[in-house]
Amino acid sequence: MIKISPSLLACDFSNIADEIRKVETAGADMLHLDVMDGHFVPNITFGAPVIKSIHKCSELPLDVHLMISEPLKYISDFVNAGADIITFHAESQSNIMKTILKIKEFGKKVGISIKPKTDTKILFPYLKYIDVVLVMTVEPGFGGQKFMENQLEKVLILKKEAQKNNLDFEIELDGGINTKTIETVKNYPVDICVSGNCIFGSEDVGSTINKLKLR
Repeated sequence: MIKISPSLLACDFSNIADEIRKVETAGADMLHLDVMDGHFVPNITFGAPVIKSIHKCSELPLDVHLMISEPLKYISDFVNAGADIITFHAESQSNIMKTILKIKEFGKKVGISIKPKTDTKILFPYLKYIDVVLVMTVEPGFGGQKFMENQLEKVLILKKEAQKNNLDFEIELDGGINTKTIETVKNYPVDICVSGNCIFGSEDVGSTINKLKLR
């Protein structure tokens, strides 16, 4: 089965506690929280205070995706807010190794994400230190974009590198994942999928999550 991480960016924020309970009951494995600063990506979402409030509403692991220019400066803020997995971008301005070590210092899981135009090889020196690689299957910044199927080649490259060097990290996809595109994804060794509009826009959230999960 594929782990499903509903993106709260697509939920009804005026009713967020109920939205969270709905996906918890439906079988979500974690909650995906997209933090955008309006600089690294052309959009602004929410920060640590909102995540702290979300943490009070759920027992699910919080999968925090930092789409910000200088993640290293804010790691402690997101740890204190309740993040369980902190993923930052290889393309950010922060030193990659220092950021990994800072997250590990707090005992949290570390993820690194890459944009569609970024070569997977940029991650190779760091794979033995991290828990998750997040492959973007849309350009980061806005929800509802079309799934970029050509990014699945990166999954095969990462899996090959893991097997070659006996590494243990999960591969996560984010962007354009729905009940149609997931059928292509299921042919690849993907561990976690992020989905927003498909889940929160569904009339039957339980059925939708089940369709996304089952290979």
